[in-house]
Amino acid sequence: MSTPAPARRTPGELLRERGQFTDDIVAVRMGGKLVDVHTPIASDAEFSVVRKGEPLALEVIRHSAAHVMADAVQRLFPGTQVTIGPSIDSGFYYDFDRPDGPFTEKDLQAIEAEMRRIIKAHKPFYREEVTREAAQQLFGSMGEKYKLELIDAIPEGEAISLYRHGSPGRPEGTWVDVCRGPHVPDTGHIGAVKLTSVAGAYWRGDERNPMLQRVYGTAFTSEAELAEHLKMLEEARQRDHRKLGKELELFMFHEYAPGMPFFLPRGASVYHGLVNYIRSLYVDYGYEEVITPQIFDKRLFATSGHLENFLENMYLPVTADALAKGESGVKQELEWATQKPMNCPSHCLMFGQRRRSYRELPWRVADFGRLHRFERAGVLHGLARVRSFCQDDAHIFCTPDQLEPEIAAFNQLLFGVYRAFGFENVSVKLALRPEKRLGSDELWDRTEAALESALLQSGVPFEKLEGEGAFYGPKLEFHVTDALKRSWQLGTIQLDYAMPERFGLEFIGNDGAGHTPIMLHRAILGSLERFFGIYLEHVGGKFPTWLAPEQAILVTVSERQAEYANKVHDELAASGLRIILDISADKLGAKIRTARLMRHPYIVVIGDDEAANGMLSVRSRDAGELGKLSVSEFRERLLNESKPPQVAKPSRSEGSS
Repeated sequence: MSTPAPARRTPGELLRERGQFTDDIVAVRMGGKLVDVHTPIASDAEFSVVRKGEPLALEVIRHSAAHVMADAVQRLFPGTQVTIGPSIDSGFYYDFDRPDGPFTEKDLQAIEAEMRRIIKAHKPFYREEVTREAAQQLFGSMGEKYKLELIDAIPEGEAISLYRHGSPGRPEGTWVDVCRGPHVPDTGHIGAVKLTSVAGAYWRGDERNPMLQRVYGTAFTSEAELAEHLKMLEEARQRDHRKLGKELELFMFHEYAPGMPFFLPRGASVYHGLVNYIRSLYVDYGYEEVITPQIFDKRLFATSGHLENFLENMYLPVTADALAKGESGVKQELEWATQKPMNCPSHCLMFGQRRRSYRELPWRVADFGRLHRFERAGVLHGLARVRSFCQDDAHIFCTPDQLEPEIAAFNQLLFGVYRAFGFENVSVKLALRPEKRLGSDELWDRTEAALESALLQSGVPFEKLEGEGAFYGPKLEFHVTDALKRSWQLGTIQLDYAMPERFGLEFIGNDGAGHTPIMLHRAILGSLERFFGIYLEHVGGKFPTWLAPEQAILVTVSERQAEYANKVHDELAASGLRIILDISADKLGAKIRTARLMRHPYIVVIGDDEAANGMLSVRSRDAGELGKLSVSEFRERLLNESKPPQVAKPSRSEGSS
């Protein structure tokens, strides 16, 4: 006789029966998953409580705050339709279709006040499961067309749950949404809220769909935590890379090349500094650099699998010859030509251009070639999301025995580079097979096990991300925390058995037989454009001396010191230092203010006394006034600070050929 399944009860009911339910409980955790106190679970299930003040609690609090915001909006602005309202790392948002036009700052203040009233009332949340037909009837009667579309998209057989907050047993006194949860026990758990901004957002991220209004907000358990967060947001606004890029004359954008940045001379100097720094490390780590074409026959990307899995993000170029032939010529050319969105397939062509021996492996091939990907206009965002970019891209072809040493050597290089840029807090995530993928389950089992084994051997802590791998293989993601405590994913290493097989790549093993190499896709900074923007915000525009566009500016008190200033400039520049002059007739105070705004590492003032005695009055951006230094003393100081940070060389056991 089969054992009956245990009765299902909510965590809230179970905790109350045990006398363990307290006012600070927000949700529970079961097997790494957050579950609210409203959702039925097996009565014998093991779980731990999540209390206010714990990081996990914020996700539940913010999701619930999004519902309260939508409730407040529909109370204040009848006729507004709701779409989706998730929690995000910095808070929450909800997308609205408001027929009366955009929300104003005054509207946000009114919504926020109404939210506080709902929160103060401690209105309970409660959950109910309904049939698809009942959900459709409910939201259809409310005129919520977007909710009907979301309900239609719920897979057959999946439970449909509604969440209400208001008065239990009185549906007419509640606000309701179709939602998986989780949510807090009642609105009073939300604490302090603040609406931060409003922006346009296309329904489902598609510009062919209606434009909605996305209202952003954040929530914390206390006013003190909220105040600290708002202070950080203001700092983030001041450090916004788009703002700094304009103020510091680093880069620009133009409507003639949407999503494709123009790096101005100062920005190009920093950009080349990043590339040259990574390039210099490749010597010790055994990488060889190559250059590959920009335009390819589409058969290359059909072979790699990108045409099937990445076509919507690829550019299809057309030549003048094709245009002259009319529609048939254009159609024919589109059938073969595509612009390169990634380097890996061309590196496979290089590997396969001749027979290779196991003695030549690992082969580490690096490529700083430009890439082009079509991103929707709605997701473009400064340097963080662009259509034209470069990666510190490389691919490693190796044998199975070399896999773990190669990953270990890459980790050593990556962590060393991140320390050099001041990113000390790095977390590692193992991204596992996505739903849309190449290769068999057996192949994915093998590749995922190999990456996990390499991590365990290296002793690096990590967490798993289900369904987040690339379509051709699992990957490690490296996330850094910046000066504003924000997390960014930068580097990655991806394990790929599929692409070498698709290209028929082989090496001759020590047994004389042909074998398929393993391919590792890896990057440290990732997109140079995106890293530039993140790092610019991390340092607030104050680039270190070795990377700064200009390492020092010489400022004269009057035109009398121009000759001496020019002599000092030439002497310092001859040592390879990046020095600029301001010998204009402007007042000294104005010159210094301008120099400070440009965040030069050093401002050197030259007056009559300095010119007469061959000295310099030096002010360090980071260390303050240094007093008077001789030209040679200042030159030595700058030369020492011009050396890029060192990264440890790999040992012979760490991925050496």
